[in-house]
Amino acid sequence: MSRLFGTDGLRARAGEFPLDESSVFVLGQALARLLEEKGLAPRVVIGRDTRESGTWLEEYFYAGFTGAGGEAVSAGVITTPGVSFLTRTHGFSAGIVISASHNPYYDNGIKIFSRDGTKIQENWEDELEKAILEKSASAGPFRKMAVKIDPSLKEGYLEFLKVLLPISNRSKVKLVVDCANGASFELAPELFRSLGFEVIALHNEPDGKNINLRCGSLHPESLAEAVRREKADLGIAYDGDADRAIWVDEQGNILNGDYTLYVQALYLKEKKALKKNAVVATIMSNMGLEKILADKGIELIRTRVGDKYVLDEMIKQDINLGGEQSGHTIFLDYSVAGDGLLTSLKMLEVMLERGQRLSQLVKDFKEFPQILLNVRVKEKIPFENIPGYNNAVEEIKSRLGKEGRLEVRYSGTEPLARIMIEGPDKQQIEQLAKKLAEIIRKHLD
Repeated sequence: MSRLFGTDGLRARAGEFPLDESSVFVLGQALARLLEEKGLAPRVVIGRDTRESGTWLEEYFYAGFTGAGGEAVSAGVITTPGVSFLTRTHGFSAGIVISASHNPYYDNGIKIFSRDGTKIQENWEDELEKAILEKSASAGPFRKMAVKIDPSLKEGYLEFLKVLLPISNRSKVKLVVDCANGASFELAPELFRSLGFEVIALHNEPDGKNINLRCGSLHPESLAEAVRREKADLGIAYDGDADRAIWVDEQGNILNGDYTLYVQALYLKEKKALKKNAVVATIMSNMGLEKILADKGIELIRTRVGDKYVLDEMIKQDINLGGEQSGHTIFLDYSVAGDGLLTSLKMLEVMLERGQRLSQLVKDFKEFPQILLNVRVKEKIPFENIPGYNNAVEEIKSRLGKEGRLEVRYSGTEPLARIMIEGPDKQQIEQLAKKLAEIIRKHLD
């Protein structure tokens, strides 16, 4: 059976299967029944980002869930990690996030958290998927219902965040915050202003269609310009659901999640708070990060791409810091979810305690040249079945030798093949990546 659930829940174009009205209604019904079967009270919290489709998707899910005897309450527009936090701290049996994260506005998704705030198990997903695929007229009538929003839920999440930054002397720090016209558009400015920072907010006027549009963590160029123009101390960019954060230092340099792991790993090790003297990252993290952490006596453990795999490995090995180059960072001492707002506070903590700018904190970290190419595909067949692929891969690995590496994978959320090559010669890796991309494009585009 082809799985509807990817690495980050259901995701598709809003209005199309499996994110059409009837499928979402049936999903609500099926989850209520599944929770009861598992001996849990069918009580859930729902949150969403700012996409125009989020409202009706929430209303159809709500109708299906409550119609099957469940109790649901909405936190309104809130970040994905906000829903994770509320689920595990407020006694909900599950948490529902309606968001497509970094995708364009016309996409949407549904992610389901278990009662401990982590993503539900695959066998649960299989049960829900079966219900969607077998839906019939007997499941209806498919209708939507107005959703009850509890403002205190969002306030509780903010209060949790506020206590995570004990250091004072914040009034002299100027932040530029790019909210991606997404879930953080109110939360981020409110959080940092309440803590005494001077805040300039960018892309915080969502209209339902401008989420992630030339802004946020995927497009931080305008943030970099604003940081330089405003002479700010730090720029922060979130994605649509604010589970990731990347940075712009005071000089206007854009810094990804590998820099977060570097700064935090050294800081926690110095505080004797880095468990196992190890960090979990994915195959996408730069070789430069692995090398410099090794030089500092810190092991980098790699997983498949996806924050769920990072979290699984962290729990398995009892490691409290992990993340992705894309900006997901998990601080397991505080949260089981990647949280852009929490990560921002932890980075500010290091800057304030050290009395250093971000450029100073990362000055010794040198990235290996890396290129990432995305190839749009019509289907995701095994790469080894593509004519000429295996020979091209062997040639690339031979030319890179021990000084580089190649990773090729399909996106878990989009119809894309992703090619990543690292090596000492930037021009060489660009040529190699383009050659492999052309082979994939020729047969799958």
